[in-house]
Amino acid sequence: MRSPFKDLPREISVLVAASFFVAVGFGIVLPAIPVFARSFGVSNAAIGLIISIFAITRFVSGLISGKLVDLFGERAVFSSGVFMVAISVFLAGLSTSYEQLLFFRAAGGLGSMMFSVAAGSVVMRSVDDTNRGRALAVYNGSYLVGGVSGPAIGGLLSLISLRAPFFAYAITLLISGTVAHFFLKGEKIDKGEKDADTGEHTTVREAFAMKPYRIALALSFIVSWVIFGLRTSILPIFVIEELNATTAIVGYGFTLAAIFQGALLLRGGRLSDSKGRRVASVIGTVIGLIGMIVLTTAVNSWMYLLAMAIIGVGGAFLSTTPASLVGDIIRGRGGQVIAGSTMASDAGLIVGPIIVGALADIYSYRTAFVVSTAVFAIAALLATQIPETRAKYLSGDSKKPQVNNLRLFD
Repeated sequence: MRSPFKDLPREISVLVAASFFVAVGFGIVLPAIPVFARSFGVSNAAIGLIISIFAITRFVSGLISGKLVDLFGERAVFSSGVFMVAISVFLAGLSTSYEQLLFFRAAGGLGSMMFSVAAGSVVMRSVDDTNRGRALAVYNGSYLVGGVSGPAIGGLLSLISLRAPFFAYAITLLISGTVAHFFLKGEKIDKGEKDADTGEHTTVREAFAMKPYRIALALSFIVSWVIFGLRTSILPIFVIEELNATTAIVGYGFTLAAIFQGALLLRGGRLSDSKGRRVASVIGTVIGLIGMIVLTTAVNSWMYLLAMAIIGVGGAFLSTTPASLVGDIIRGRGGQVIAGSTMASDAGLIVGPIIVGALADIYSYRTAFVVSTAVFAIAALLATQIPETRAKYLSGDSKKPQVNNLRLFD
């Protein structure tokens, strides 16, 4: 069996190891956060704010984090961001009031964005566009495996104490930051070198002038809204209240989506590298759209489980495309350009749950699903408009596509 790390640089395997510990820890603490917040006697809206504040802080600190990567390099920013989250999580576990918990959750968002942008920069700068999709698939796979295994551990720790998952997360973050600090080194990262041909790096203004970047932002926003935002907000309640299912069925659906996505992640990444970002995006959005239609029309648990499996398959082909597009157009170090893509994804996680929650309250769950399906159809349409961005196929060599290449513009 071919190793997923074959022909990938060493820094990718180090990044995967460091990110795995972050994902495991996040999975451990995620189920405990709302329960711990409830222990302070607050409302459901206040609990929702505890969840949202993390994403909000990530979003507003995106460009700052990107600038830090440009100035100080990936290794320093990744390890510093992870250590910052470790401290904030530990202090959150010691919180004696809701206000303290809210503050430390917000502080953790800045560190989270720092290591997210740094990690994205490592993947995009250390591999060329013939392996970028596969490298992103391996990286995303580490998060997927860690995220799936974490909640089971967190559930057991919560039986001991609601604070225990926070302390366990802090420990896994310390391991991640230590791994990154000592081992995340490579010739193509952390040296601050600029593009050899131009002596420049891609600016945010240049990136926004390129059609692939704008499409990447839109895809990141829509996929986060529909696949992640919907799933973490009203979907569990819909399954329980409308389909008369149990919380176990909700969990089975999430697990099915993760299994199918994980099983096909590498295939999706390799397809993106060999056939192009547009092909992978079209396949992913069409399959995801079918899954959303099945979910919208679901009348029993079996249809829900089928929909989640289909959405998982679509996610496997979509999860690497936006980042691959961004990596294809960047010259030199472009931390703020990478941050823009991450901010678009966070915006989807912020806006999506609010919109679908309001639609479900005012109209119905299915209305919220119909609107989300229509939004996802826009993603499918945008996917067909993605121009070729892989340098090897644009120019016949391995040089980065220049910003004056008209095929990257409207």
